[in-house]
Amino acid sequence: MALDFSATYKLLVLGDSNVGKTCIVHRYCDERYYDIYISTIGIDFKQKIINLDGVPIKLQIWDTAGQERFRTLTTAYYRGAMGIILMYDITNLESFNHLSYWLRNIQEYASPDVIKVLVGNKCDVHENHRAVPKERGQKIADDFDMPFFEVSCKSDINIEEAFLTLARKIREYRETKADAFELKERDNVIKPSESETDVSKCSC
Repeated sequence: MALDFSATYKLLVLGDSNVGKTCIVHRYCDERYYDIYISTIGIDFKQKIINLDGVPIKLQIWDTAGQERFRTLTTAYYRGAMGIILMYDITNLESFNHLSYWLRNIQEYASPDVIKVLVGNKCDVHENHRAVPKERGQKIADDFDMPFFEVSCKSDINIEEAFLTLARKIREYRETKADAFELKERDNVIKPSESETDVSKCSC
């Protein structure tokens, strides 16, 4: 694909340690799955140019550390984020319960306009290993107006769909905002004052 692109979207991947944040970034950007990962130290990022409905867009995807000792460091990277993949592990109830913590962080540090997508990882596991019913993920997604996907980094299920949905929603928001700004500018066009109008009427 050509290196030219029309916009850059900064995305964050948030969630507890070991929910698969690095896995999903590598799976999406490199189209590879690694069984063993070293926990992210602070923050890392990858870039990917995608074809979003015929328009090339560069995604700058920031992989944040989930460990407590790095969380104050990574909050600085919320600034300027346009989209967030919020992750939990469907086999780990604690990671799901901690979503409230991450949502508070988003509210505190991110732009109020940031677009969020909720992702439950490891949907390829046997139902006996599931700790979080799909309905619970859907419920919290509905409560916070987020699209919701259960994904598998290992089996490459719904990874691209999650990122493309996030990118599309960012684009839709930007277009809506641009249209609103254009309408406001049009309404603010300086109109002739009454005195100017009167003068024009009296001129020969």
